[in-house]
Amino acid sequence: MTQPILLRVSNFKAYVWDVDDINILRSHHHICGILTGTLPHLSSQNIFLGLPLQLMPEEAVLLVENGVAVLVDDPSAHHAPSPSALKLWKEARLNDARQQIALTEEKGSIEASNPDRAMSENAKRKRKEREERRARAKADAAPSVPAEDSPSPHHPTSENPSQAAIGESPDGAIVMPSGSYTVNVPASSSKLEWYAPHFHGSLTTAREAGIWLYPSTLQERARCGVFRDLWEKGYYMGGGIKFGGEYLVYPGDPLRYHSHFVASVIDAPDAALRPMEIVAHGRLGTGTKKAHLLCEWNDETKIVSYLSVEWAGFG
Repeated sequence: MTQPILLRVSNFKAYVWDVDDINILRSHHHICGILTGTLPHLSSQNIFLGLPLQLMPEEAVLLVENGVAVLVDDPSAHHAPSPSALKLWKEARLNDARQQIALTEEKGSIEASNPDRAMSENAKRKRKEREERRARAKADAAPSVPAEDSPSPHHPTSENPSQAAIGESPDGAIVMPSGSYTVNVPASSSKLEWYAPHFHGSLTTAREAGIWLYPSTLQERARCGVFRDLWEKGYYMGGGIKFGGEYLVYPGDPLRYHSHFVASVIDAPDAALRPMEIVAHGRLGTGTKKAHLLCEWNDETKIVSYLSVEWAGFG
């Protein structure tokens, strides 16, 4: 049996931290979400984002009701680690740093033994000029070194400074190496020994636990009903706030298709709708090459009625 996907809830928002789960949600369940995490070493942090994937409340409700996912109270799932577990975790980080430094030094030694490898003629010339300038500057400003400033034979310096301060300090604490390395932080906490989540397989138990309240109003129930109806028709949905609606409705994966509709949710058959709203929706949708979809929810019959609006010329 397939394990349910963990939706880690924090501050009443559902997040997905596992890349494989994100792939399953998108390819098998038409759920896209929004990547909200920043990526290291990238300058355009408002364009290229990473984990976690934040789901719309309607997406989370749909997945839980279909039995695809369960809700997890993420903050309370992290417990204080035992000293032995914490020591093993620190030792794993230390070994990872050692391996990175060893690979970097091996690569540096290979490049030093063959400095002209993969270098263009222009790069070789510039490198030679830099070395000549450096040698001249060193010769012009070389001071006499007093004998007492030379390294003492009783205190030899380490030939490999990156290997200094690696291992354990006298008090038993793990000391990380001083060389350059990358700290790898796993996105998901599932493999940590001190992570013990409590699963909520239904919205009722999650609401009783106080970690999830959606949907709790007529408008929220209408949004969930419309979202489910469009999802069951095979559409993909994304946020539509930029286009004046609740959802953008795609005929396929948003990476391959443009949206065809901007959907607005009307929470009751007798809800008021001003003529100016219809005009605004029609003109905005046509200006962005989309039809505006008015989605009327009936809370008694649980049926959705649709009306599309497009701007047309007269005469």
